[in-house]
Amino acid sequence: MALTLDTPLAQALGAKTAGEYARAFGMSTVGDLLAHYPRRYESRGVLTPISSLPLGETVSIVAQVKQVSVRSMRQRKGTIVEAVISDGEGTITLTFFGQPWRKDQLKPGRRGVFSGKVGTYRGAFQLSNPNYELFDEDEDEDHERAREYAGQLIPMYPATASVATWDIQKAVAKCLDDLEGYPEPLDVDFRVAESLMPAAEAIEGVHRPMNRAHVQTSQRTLRMHEALVLQTALAQQRWFVRAMAATERRAAPGGLLERFDATLPFSLTDDQRVVGERIAADLVQGWPMNRLVQGEVGSGKTLVALRAMLQVAESGGQAALIAPTEVLAGQHLRSITKMLGPELAPLLMPTLLTGQMPAAVRRKAALRVASGQALIVVGTHALLSEGTTFADLGLVVVDEQHRFGVDQRETLRAKGSSPHALVLTATPIPRTVAMTVFGDLEVSTIRTMPAGRAGIETFVAPVQRPGWFERVWERAFEEVGKGRQVFVVCPAIDVSKKGKDAEEDEPTAPVLAGERPQGPRWGVVQVAELLGSHPHLGRARMSVLHGRMPAEEKDRIMQAFSRGEVDVLIATTVIEVGVDVPNASTMIILDADRFGVSQLHQLRGRVGRGGVPGLCLLVTEAEEGTPARERVDAVAATLDGFELAEVDLELRGEGDVLGDAQSGSRSSLRLLRVVKDRDLIARAREEADRILAEDPALDAHPDLAHALARRVSEAEREALGKS
Repeated sequence: MALTLDTPLAQALGAKTAGEYARAFGMSTVGDLLAHYPRRYESRGVLTPISSLPLGETVSIVAQVKQVSVRSMRQRKGTIVEAVISDGEGTITLTFFGQPWRKDQLKPGRRGVFSGKVGTYRGAFQLSNPNYELFDEDEDEDHERAREYAGQLIPMYPATASVATWDIQKAVAKCLDDLEGYPEPLDVDFRVAESLMPAAEAIEGVHRPMNRAHVQTSQRTLRMHEALVLQTALAQQRWFVRAMAATERRAAPGGLLERFDATLPFSLTDDQRVVGERIAADLVQGWPMNRLVQGEVGSGKTLVALRAMLQVAESGGQAALIAPTEVLAGQHLRSITKMLGPELAPLLMPTLLTGQMPAAVRRKAALRVASGQALIVVGTHALLSEGTTFADLGLVVVDEQHRFGVDQRETLRAKGSSPHALVLTATPIPRTVAMTVFGDLEVSTIRTMPAGRAGIETFVAPVQRPGWFERVWERAFEEVGKGRQVFVVCPAIDVSKKGKDAEEDEPTAPVLAGERPQGPRWGVVQVAELLGSHPHLGRARMSVLHGRMPAEEKDRIMQAFSRGEVDVLIATTVIEVGVDVPNASTMIILDADRFGVSQLHQLRGRVGRGGVPGLCLLVTEAEEGTPARERVDAVAATLDGFELAEVDLELRGEGDVLGDAQSGSRSSLRLLRVVKDRDLIARAREEADRILAEDPALDAHPDLAHALARRVSEAEREALGKS
């Protein structure tokens, strides 16, 4: 029976086998099976004389069967077949467990190629359960055939206890033998220019390669298939957005935006100006803006977003800024109100809406939003509730997008009629990740920092060194003595408790090879007790802050710290983003190795924001040379967040970067690797844009359209549309 990629596996392999593959791997079609690529390839080994066999290595031997015997196993039922083979100079024993039929195949005098890993039993070499291919009984020793057999690669597939790699190998071979054509998603000219293989040859080569060079070329071709399909899906989403109608939001001469710019006591940085001009141009187009702005902590992303809000407000449109925490939302509201000043703030009526506000206050705020009085709305997840409605939502601003899921962002956008969307992140994104994960967004970058920043020095404080832990607190006391303020960040609230009761958030640092996941040593409760009895710091004004405190208390403490009424704030990562206290000079991070690279960089950005020099101390027990220590050392080595983003990607691996938050095709990459394939992904994006510019409906590219339909489901397309 001729097969296609859409043929159900039940037709190709039988209902029983298809059921096993569905349960084990979620496969349903021949295409699913053929996209289950080998994870590695084993060589049968070079032809090796028996007299020089290397212990523990896989070898192939041309030899003749000398004798065969069968005996019962001592410890359990079954038999052992033992065959002694010789190449004329030496001998070795082949041992097969529970395979009595081998005796009938391995008759004395038969010759063949035998392949397996060399082991020992009672001081003698043996091959346990080896593979072999016997020559025809009437042919002489075929050295050419033996060399060909020894050079073959054995594909090793991701397998389960119920479906072995050998079973998958046989199933794949059967489907390849019966496959009638394989779709070719690449244009011939592009394929030749990139030195890639025809699709049918690539799928054959990845499953039944002639040699390792064949594997590499086949894999590179299939990686380009993946990249082109993904980039075409993202490009189609960009085209789809441009087909939607959105209200144009123009800034009027002498209007709110011009009046605001005139009050600024400083000039915009070059990057702020360039990015601002791009956003302003996006807002007057007939389709929704869909832009990601990335920039270092303190680079002025909020200012850029506020100018966009003012442009939208000039047409009576509302802007909603959603932040991940109550503390950050409150900080944003105060910052925006202060920047607007006494003349503009009453006109725009910035309004805070969070879940933990008193019911009466929240109802009043929700009424302002629903009536359109509040042209700027700042909130948390409360903005997503059914009870929150807008009069004319024209702009959605998502701060720290990695803290929100795709569905949450879409819920907010659905409260308006195709509103413009602006996504902010202080976690710099490597270009290839931006193309792969956020390829449907236009990406802008703010690199330059505002003038007047005093800078930050970062040091690793390994507690194994005598006196270093105490020196950390002495250094904090010195800063307090100068009238400055100190953050102390812990990974947990109370380490005397277990599990979720101990930690406010899951640690962001991945557990890498060579590491053991261990609980945090320091919690906010324990540090507060330690410092409360410290001979020097014990006299300082201290407060604690964590995410499980009531909103009013968190806000009260944060405002007290901002006013300089608290010297030392002991907190969890609730202060990770957005908190702006210019007088804060020192950031002490305990158990620093429990945090990811980007999170350490974010936390460090809370100090050195004004004219006061910043100091960051990364306290760790991680030993030098371990992956955990490498993360900490990397942060101490540079202040460049974009450089750290590349380091983070290399240390964590792209699976973690793509993550579950970005659902759909972007998290289901098979052969494509974001780090290694950055140039290939860039070429795929160019090709996708070219194809859609010439053939938007893909009428002239049916195989590419077919690949899109197979690999990017409707649910995944919906996820792309929500980004």
